Amino acid sequence: MPEVVIRKIVVSVEETWHEGGPVARVPLRKAACLAIIDNPFAGRYEEDIAGFMDDLKPLGVQMAQRLIEALGGDAGAIQGYGKGAIVGEAGEIEHGALWHVPGGYSMRELIKDSMAIVPSTKKVGAPGVRLDIPLTHTNASYVRSHFDAMEVGVNDAPRANELVLALVMSTGARVHNRAGGLEADAIVGEDGLR
Repeated sequence: MPEVVIRKIVVSVEETWHEGGPVARVPLRKAACLAIIDNPFAGRYEEDIAGFMDDLKPLGVQMAQRLIEALGGDAGAIQGYGKGAIVGEAGEIEHGALWHVPGGYSMRELIKDSMAIVPSTKKVGAPGVRLDIPLTHTNASYVRSHFDAMEVGVNDAPRANELVLALVMSTGARVHNRAGGLEADAIVGEDGLR
């Protein structure tokens, strides 16, 4: 399969101290890592593309490690995650789908107690387009307090022949979560749901 050619990597971190209510003792931290790479399938239809997922695995692990470091270096502190891809206009949505396995499994490999499926999204777009990446709890998808999202994008990407591959992690629940449901400290952790 083709070599992964990286043009740039962007890492961003945000801290939320409050949403209009009391100031949190510890802020919610969310971070995104985006890799802008050449799309080796841009401009043509290619039948056999699945092998590129294996080529993306080392990049996924590198990005997941960068996120853990950006959030303090302790993989055990990560409580939420998500992934996404933006495909440049010369590509097709299926090229973004190639990120599902390497993006998701890279985070699950590095984060203990990560049985939950990694939520994801993808789209085709022009440079500067934004993408809302969903976040859920790493060990149980039904933990309502961790339903969240992080908007990502890069001002000059994706170019028509590029892919923007994104991973997002968070350190906890929404700052003022009061929507009820399964609490993080009540997770059984047997099936990735509860």
